[in-house]
Parts: sequence; structure tokens; C-alpha cells
Amino acid sequence: MVVSSSLTSLNQRSVTRDADLLRHIFTNLDATSCPHTYNFHMHTVCSDGKLTPASLMDQVIAIGLRGFAITDHHNIKGFHQAKAWLEDWRWRNPTSLRQRQQRDRLEGLVPRLFTGVEINATLAGTEVHLLGYGFTPDHEAMTPYLQGYSPRGQAKMAAVVIAAIQAAGGLAVLAHPSRYRLSPDVLVTQAATLGIDGVEAYYAYGNPSTWTPCPRQTPIIQALAHQHQLIMTCGTDTHGTNLLRRL
Repeated sequence: MVVSSSLTSLNQRSVTRDADLLRHIFTNLDATSCPHTYNFHMHTVCSDGKLTPASLMDQVIAIGLRGFAITDHHNIKGFHQAKAWLEDWRWRNPTSLRQRQQRDRLEGLVPRLFTGVEINATLAGTEVHLLGYGFTPDHEAMTPYLQGYSPRGQAKMAAVVIAAIQAAGGLAVLAHPSRYRLSPDVLVTQAATLGIDGVEAYYAYGNPSTWTPCPRQTPIIQALAHQHQLIMTCGTDTHGTNLLRRL
């Protein structure tokens, strides 16, 4: 497989407008931001989730999310379907939209859908998941990672995946850092040396009935993020039928 991006893009990157906005949002997140205001980790039937994009969008509206991303594995079919759904919803609800615009200033549009994807990668000899946000969906650097299956060989190396996401104008984030064989200290430190943008700090390990960031792991990831000057993200990692839970 030929990977069009190179590691030099880490030093020659430009970000999309969405990625700029996301960086601002991520900088201001806290433990209470998810799952009722923001949610940047969820799956649909387009990968290994149980929600159709339409059903997911029904919940996004009902919950009142301000910003979110669908992070299906190795494809953005769910993103495109949700985008079409949201455009139709805006057309059918002009009054509702105007009222919400008066209350919120998230680029004048609520809810705001961002591009997202979850990619298998090899980091420090361990398989991990990397999240990409705010990238240009049709950028050639992302093509190898949006084929519906895990990359192989050099294309799977974390350095290459991070470079591809960033070459496409996006932000690269290490998902659920405390779920892997190696410690989060080792993985976050290694990811930081590769130029990763952030870590998923607010995550409900253990699937509690009421979603809440893990009280034991969250402070550890927060400390590592501060140490390495990384942004911190949040998400339910929903695979089931309820966006307020993981499973």
C-alpha cells in the first residue's frame, strides 16, 4: 500500500477551519462536557455500532449536543449520511434552528458535526486506536485509512497514521489510553514524541450505567496531557443504541 503523506508533513501542516474550531472546543472541555454537550466518540452500523446514522442523529437532537463526531472504524460513511440528515433537518426546522442560534455561538450552527474516524495503529509495538478529527474527508492522505479495514505494514505505524491525519488538516488523538497492554505513561509519551495532538482524557472505562469519566484513570491521563502539552478530548465510545452509554 502506498501512503501519500510523509512524516515531513508533521512540520509542514495546515489545519482546516473545523480543526481550528475543534482545538478551541477541546481546550475548554472538562469532565462534565460529555455526554450532554459534546461527544466525540461514537459508532454506527457503518462499522461495529448498532445505531443507524439516522437514529444516531435523532438522539443528537434530543440530547441537545452542540458538537459531535461519528468515529466509525476505517470509514466515514456514517458521517456522510449524518451530514445529509442534518442538512434535511435544518431545512425542515428553520424556526427551531434560529432559536438555537440565538442561544449558541458555535459557528452559528447547532448541532455541529465534524469529520471523525477511528484507525488501528501500531504504537510502541502495541496495537492502539487513533482518532482523527476535523480532517478534509476527500484528502488523498486519508484514502488508505477509509477503505473499511485496518491498514497494514508501514501504513499502520502510528507515526504514519498521525502524519496522514495532520496532512489532511485534522487533529490526531490517542483513544482511551488506559485500555491497552502498555501503560498510558509509555503510550502517551511515545505518541507525543510522534507529534500527536491529543489524548482522549474523559472516558468511562468499565461502562457504568450513568456515563461518567473514570475517577481513577482520568487524573492520570490529564496529568500526562499537561506534561506533554496535549489537548484532551471526550466521548462515550458508543457501540450500542444509547448515545449516553458506551454499550
